Amino acid sequence: MRYLRMLSNAVIAGGLASGYLTALVLQLNPSFPVDPGTLFPLALVLGLAYGANLSVAFYALIVLRQILAVEVLSPGWLSVRLLSWLCTIAAGAGAAIMWLNLRGFGPVLDPATAGRMAVGAGIVSAAAVVFLLIGLAHLGRRGGRLSASILSTTMVLSVVGPIVARGPGHQPPLPSRFTAPPADVAARPDAHVTMLMLDGATLDVISPAVAAGRLPNIGRIFDQGAVLHLATLRPTQAEPVWSAIATGRLPMYNGIRSAFVYRVLGRSAIKLLPDYCFARLLVRIGFLTEQPQTADDLAARPIWNILGDHAVPVGVIGWPLTHPAPRVNGFLVSETFHGLSETAMDFEGASALSPPELLADARAAMAVPAQPDPVALVSTMGAPQPSNDYDTRRDPTPVVADRVHLQLLNAFETGAPSFLAARFPGIDAVGHLFLRYADPSAFGDVSEQEREKFGRVLDQYYGFVDTLVGHQMERLGPNDLLLVVSAFGMEPLSPGKRVLEIIAGDSQISGTHERAPDGFVLAYGPPVATGRPPRASVVDLAPTLLYFLGLPVGRDMDGFARTDIFKPSFTSDKPVTYIPSYGR
Repeated sequence: MRYLRMLSNAVIAGGLASGYLTALVLQLNPSFPVDPGTLFPLALVLGLAYGANLSVAFYALIVLRQILAVEVLSPGWLSVRLLSWLCTIAAGAGAAIMWLNLRGFGPVLDPATAGRMAVGAGIVSAAAVVFLLIGLAHLGRRGGRLSASILSTTMVLSVVGPIVARGPGHQPPLPSRFTAPPADVAARPDAHVTMLMLDGATLDVISPAVAAGRLPNIGRIFDQGAVLHLATLRPTQAEPVWSAIATGRLPMYNGIRSAFVYRVLGRSAIKLLPDYCFARLLVRIGFLTEQPQTADDLAARPIWNILGDHAVPVGVIGWPLTHPAPRVNGFLVSETFHGLSETAMDFEGASALSPPELLADARAAMAVPAQPDPVALVSTMGAPQPSNDYDTRRDPTPVVADRVHLQLLNAFETGAPSFLAARFPGIDAVGHLFLRYADPSAFGDVSEQEREKFGRVLDQYYGFVDTLVGHQMERLGPNDLLLVVSAFGMEPLSPGKRVLEIIAGDSQISGTHERAPDGFVLAYGPPVATGRPPRASVVDLAPTLLYFLGLPVGRDMDGFARTDIFKPSFTSDKPVTYIPSYGR
């Protein structure tokens, strides 16, 4: 019976901890409605996933105390003395996770949401102090009715308080519907922008390679162009980060807060999962179902539509969340096109291209061998084909994407659109798998044979990127701009994360961008000033592109036109102009 009473206390503490995580999920998702029909399923799922496991952990902790202690504990079914310490642990850990999530996701939360989340974290922190004081006050003695009342009241308020502070649910304000651009605004007809889009490339790898002379074309940008660190977003996934780049608006305003929408028992959707509590496991074990974001979820007008509204011809290849391909002034190839088989292309190819009539030309382009071929580059070195740790389900073949996108870029760039963007996600996938061999000192478990076999794969893939850069540099005219943009960087997995990846079955993953390491912007062309300007943000790209092309910046954009990357001779007679909004 004694051990059953211990179990009842452990279950209560585990339920309390799951209550804190429920409040955290609600805080991070301000549009999630709080009513019995939605709150109960969420609390049930988190209670089963976290509460049950934490109850076992608390029970094991109590039993261990029984084994090691001199005085045998005989608690009641609701023991003030025991619960005060278990609740201290639960509230302390819950508060720490809330504060860490507030710090990590703070840049992508609107001020009202961040403020409510800080209030909730403060309430849980205060509860942890109260629980600790009750525990200290009852060292060596049982609790009375007063202390039991204080304990139970604090438990209830510490869960209800953050939920009440969060409110019933609100939707961040959305931009107004699109209105026609001013008739007197026209883009510069002689300006062209080419953007090479990378995922997971980092200056930590590029800078030493440039210094050693292994990346000569990127080295020219280092010497003659502008190099900026680029602050990215969390969660560091392609969909929210590139959507922020496309719109100049942060995720809470453009509608794309993560790669997926997560449904609770098939009902209301969660758009952002918390960090530091293994929330991704909820998807892996089936407690949450995920639904991919689509182009229809974008709530702010992307750069290709803005430019098209001003009669600026565009060419876009592989930008995330462009399927089905929207009609544009120029051409657009969606991010799903490279994954279509020949048979699937007959049925779905037209929906992945705009205009659909480009399908025959795209197929012809894919019949022309890519030079260099990134797939062959990885395969000939005896390496397995890598896949992204985040994006495997969306894109299991990112290196194939690089080959197809290169083939399409070579075929379609002759049309000379004023804005040409092509994404190459393969460097991210290669980094996830091969960083351990390129930087074995950070891991310690790489054999000499592995280092010799795979140590140059990542370096060679950066060489592929350097070749792309060199080709575009040769095409620049006197008024053109080349941007090489890495949306987020890459860093070695921490030892703890490596253990978790091994447990999850991803033992080969060695690079990560979960903590949002900086990406970069490399700017090159006659108008660009040589230098190292201050760090930029992903939301600065759209305003900067609009400025360079002679168009006004939306005042509701969260970024700024980075005029400091251009020469004074270019900016002196080109002030930044504004309109209220480009809408959605």
